[in-house]
Amino acid sequence: MYDYIIVGAGLYGAIFAHEAMKAGKSCLVVERRSHIGGNIYTKEMEGIQVHQYGAHIFHTSNKDVWDYIGQFATFNRYTNCPVAYYKGQMYNMPFNMNTFHKIWGVITPAEAKAKIEEQVKEYGVKEPKNLEEQAISLVGKDIYEILVKGYTEKQWGRRATELPPEIIKRLPVRLTYDNNYFNDRYQGIPVGGYTKMVANMLDGVEVKLEEDFLKNREAYMELADKIVYTGMIDEYYNYCYGELEYRSLKFETEVIKGEENYQGNAVVNYTEYEVPFTRIIEHKHFTYGTQPDTVITREYPKTWSKGDEPYYPMNDEKNLKLYEKYADLAAKEGNVIFGGRLGMYKYYDMDDTIEAALNCVQAELAK
Repeated sequence: MYDYIIVGAGLYGAIFAHEAMKAGKSCLVVERRSHIGGNIYTKEMEGIQVHQYGAHIFHTSNKDVWDYIGQFATFNRYTNCPVAYYKGQMYNMPFNMNTFHKIWGVITPAEAKAKIEEQVKEYGVKEPKNLEEQAISLVGKDIYEILVKGYTEKQWGRRATELPPEIIKRLPVRLTYDNNYFNDRYQGIPVGGYTKMVANMLDGVEVKLEEDFLKNREAYMELADKIVYTGMIDEYYNYCYGELEYRSLKFETEVIKGEENYQGNAVVNYTEYEVPFTRIIEHKHFTYGTQPDTVITREYPKTWSKGDEPYYPMNDEKNLKLYEKYADLAAKEGNVIFGGRLGMYKYYDMDDTIEAALNCVQAELAK
């Protein structure tokens, strides 16, 4: 009945479906959740587009990707400038001259650079064996303890001394008074929300929501020439080699009536380990909202277990070796294509996802 059944109505699946349909292929998108959009799903609350699965700021330096996504949404001029709260003080992120002036009182880039180099030299670790040693060797003890240590330990659910150094290959240190988190040429939030953007991609495509492909796998396999699978690759193979590890998240969203401006910024990170959440998102600031009320979300990292949403693949050596076993099985499949963050067990930003989906569908349609 179909050329392709696409499992997952997130960004990767929606792009594949759009391009395949445009090429005259028949497609069915099957989605386990009750909505399209995957983790970039936004829901309107109090007239505000609320990011239901954490903050998503679109950014890219790839003009082709920017031009492509511009077919489906108009982007505003939002610039990501998060701040960090630590023991009653606020600090600019990423680490820049405003941060260094706040911590050390330095004014010039040369003074800031010298301070970092002094602390790195004093620490004296030449071959870091864990994340803590790696981070201090890059930015010194003060920045590490204020802005890296607690946040990272909450995010990963392990002490920094128990995490591999490879997780932090570099830390962004900017010797300018610039609070823009991303260096990318293009940045913004889609006007009307991400759900509207994905709906535009899926316009004309048949979509089934609240439908678990794996529970009806055999029936679906008979309905299509090929399957595009964007779910968890280990779940597809019934965890035959064991479970890949992920980090999950828990969200607490609160409508605050009569509060026009709760925290003055879209994203405030809480870097103390003792504060259980990693950040508070105030959604209206993504779109310069002037509504009389506001909506905030507290974000709590958690260890993933079956039934939870998997957000971040744990791309350490142990898990990557396990993933390779599943990838070997996938390579032998004749009619199943694995894609996306979960299907390829790889951390993708949105622009990476778009590029990967386009490369995949173009290669597939060229056969």
